[in-house]
Amino acid sequence: MCPSRSHSSRFYAVSPALSSAFVPATLETVQGDITRETVDAIVNAANSGLTRGGGVCGAIFAAAGPELDPACAELGGCPTGDAKATPGFRLPARWIIHAVGPVWHGGDAGEPDHLASAYRRSLAVADELGARSVAFPAISTGIYGYPMREAAAIAVRTVRAELADHRFPSSVILCTFDDEATRITQEALDA
Repeated sequence: MCPSRSHSSRFYAVSPALSSAFVPATLETVQGDITRETVDAIVNAANSGLTRGGGVCGAIFAAAGPELDPACAELGGCPTGDAKATPGFRLPARWIIHAVGPVWHGGDAGEPDHLASAYRRSLAVADELGARSVAFPAISTGIYGYPMREAAAIAVRTVRAELADHRFPSSVILCTFDDEATRITQEALDA
């Protein structure tokens, strides 16, 4: 579990499984190590080859253990804006959802649509798996260079919209790595 928790943003989402009943879904920012989150699934900010990378991707591969490399190889890659799942292996999380976000090229090359798609597809995969809780890193904001403020706004807007349309997950964490990313993500949640 990440040691530092920011406050939650709670809203109500309609669950198709419960027809017209309202089910509270939580969306919150947590600063810390995503590999230690005790959730059903964590999202990996993956590359399209689904190979071991740097940053959060490298940390997830290291924490999951050597079984993750062949499991990802069996998936045969993943296009930008899509997501695929593997077991979590040695992580506290049961699954790893590998989401491929866009490389930032200034914002005019479809990056916002691809980033939103990576979040949507991750939540759809989580729903298919029956994952009740999911932790996301700030997809594409590391080596891919996506500006944090714009990425956080897209993440919050997309996750909020998707939670209303899926049975699972009922809890989503936006796991950040430093004080600035946490502040920016919390501002997006509060907007």
